[in-house]
Amino acid sequence: MQIFLKNKRIITNFAPSKKILVMIKITLPDNSVREFDQGITGLGIAEAISSRLAKEVLSISVNGEVRDLMRPIDSDASIKLHLWDDREGQETFWHSSAHIMAEAIEFFYPGTKFGIGPTVDNGFYYDIDLPEGKVLSDKDLAGIEQKVLELSRLKSDIVRSEISKADALELFTAKGDPYKIELITDLVDGTITLYRQGNFTDLCRGPHLPNTGFIKAVKLTNIAGAYWRGSEKNKMLTRVYGITFPKQKLLEEYLVLLEEAKKRDHRKIGKEMELFHFSPAVGMGLPLWLPKGATLRDNLEKFLKKVQKKFGYEQVITPHIGDVALYRTSGHLAKYGKDSFQPIHTPNEGEEYMLKPMNCPHHCEIYKFKPRSYKDLPVRMAEFGTVYRYEQSGELHGLTRVRSFTQDDAHIFCRPDQLKEEFLKVIDIIFIIFRALDFKDYAAQISLRDPNNKEKYIGSDENWEKAESAIIEACAEKGLKTVTELGEAAFYGPKLDFMIKDALGRKWQLGTIQVDYNLPERFGLEYIGSDDKRHRPVMIHRAPFGSMERFCAVLIEHTAGKFPLWLTPEQVVVLPISEKYNEYAQKVSNQLNISDIRAGIDDRNEKIGRKIRDNEMKRIPYLLIVGEKEFEQNTVAVRRQGEGDQGSMTIDEFTAFINNEVSEQLADAWK
Repeated sequence: MQIFLKNKRIITNFAPSKKILVMIKITLPDNSVREFDQGITGLGIAEAISSRLAKEVLSISVNGEVRDLMRPIDSDASIKLHLWDDREGQETFWHSSAHIMAEAIEFFYPGTKFGIGPTVDNGFYYDIDLPEGKVLSDKDLAGIEQKVLELSRLKSDIVRSEISKADALELFTAKGDPYKIELITDLVDGTITLYRQGNFTDLCRGPHLPNTGFIKAVKLTNIAGAYWRGSEKNKMLTRVYGITFPKQKLLEEYLVLLEEAKKRDHRKIGKEMELFHFSPAVGMGLPLWLPKGATLRDNLEKFLKKVQKKFGYEQVITPHIGDVALYRTSGHLAKYGKDSFQPIHTPNEGEEYMLKPMNCPHHCEIYKFKPRSYKDLPVRMAEFGTVYRYEQSGELHGLTRVRSFTQDDAHIFCRPDQLKEEFLKVIDIIFIIFRALDFKDYAAQISLRDPNNKEKYIGSDENWEKAESAIIEACAEKGLKTVTELGEAAFYGPKLDFMIKDALGRKWQLGTIQVDYNLPERFGLEYIGSDDKRHRPVMIHRAPFGSMERFCAVLIEHTAGKFPLWLTPEQVVVLPISEKYNEYAQKVSNQLNISDIRAGIDDRNEKIGRKIRDNEMKRIPYLLIVGEKEFEQNTVAVRRQGEGDQGSMTIDEFTAFINNEVSEQLADAWK
């Protein structure tokens, strides 16, 4: 046996001993149990199941913890093997790819210092500090890609090793890497690991692939700047984004989708459709909603308010600011304090307010405004409340990451025995929204607490069991296909998240339902029960849209700006063939608007072909062309976006036609 200590090697010989065979029980995802030798690896289990599986498996979950395939399993465990189609498999694949890219960059730029290299939704990035005088540009990426493939073909083992804090500091001090030294300083001794492949060694928790040979295709997609650890006080590093695949065909398909994504970019379409605008004079991350964008938002709000009214919600309005003590009580100051705008100091000494980071504390105070009886519950209050977070400038991105956003926030205060029923009703609301907006491909994730680490959570076992049972039973009653994640619950309670796939197959979290025992406790919320004693209500947080800004961004890209007719800001544009028919076009437009059809006029002195092309580019669903024939017959020539001519109709016929289409769309949502 060889023992290594820093740079010394001590050879120690031990007398051979008879190996004692110990068997462990491994529970597979189908709940079947198989016995293996103690120390079996994930790859060994895969090989025992099938040779094909062993070639495709990327990582393994052991009792919920994602690990390398080569780590021994020493005791009974529940496992799941992850392939490329599993999110855990992709994250392991891309995490390893980040290390291989770093090795390639170090080959071309010796002396590079490395920050962090995590996975993202599609691929990975690595923050690097290039040697003085060196700059990385787009023209350099092709060479790095080729080096990544060259390193991958070597099939170098990716080796995990544990290291003491002192030895880790010594190693990266010798390398002169201040970023790794800073990270190590924050780590607990005994929990530090390194990963090595080829000539590259990195500080990392893992997990990683067994070797580099899995990577068959690579594309480095972007170079950006990023402050170290997200702080503008720190040095600006170079962030290199990339994505890899186990097959070249998958990369080719991804690049096609990437081009389509560029066409659907909500920032591009938002400008073309005149929906929103960002002004440097107003401030970064503070969107300005233009008239058509405001109409889009208003239509979404009206729709949800109508749904909420049918489900017994009442609208409330709360201020944009609150006393700092309010958020100290709720815990939001501790959680979001670093990401919030600085407190607002008033002329009164010691008086401080904050731009609100969440609406929940305000709603708790509304609940407390008068005594509540068990007969009053549930109390359902809803608000389209604007909140503020100081996102770092490098993290801002169109409407998906902003500093000011409006949540379709609602909070239900109910008795424990009402929890399941209220949860079911919230699921119904989310389904109505998904149907109305044609989100057909979605999955539900149940996030429960870690039964082996209950100290992370607040509340009694009894309340947790009730809350978790309510969510599980509600999902079963709805026939939801769900995945369950242990340890992913919020500290105050379990939750249900809805993940949708858009038209490009990208996953977005839209719709969340959370059960909370924490805020009612912190704010001392009560009701008088049937036993005349004081009881604590349960609080349900619910946001089907989440952020209106982010939701609109997702919706724009999902539909490519071609919204359902009931939602689109401008449903109809009337196109007069010449100025001679502008007055008739105005009459048509006025009559449609009186009938609550959103109509406008394009009376520019342009040829009709140009008008048609321009308005189709604006994704207007219906174009009404009017000329001499239409004027004489009191009709309109109807043209449908993407479908061409639909024939001639009277104004009344067209009004009925439009209203019928809108009614059918909304009726489908309520099925």
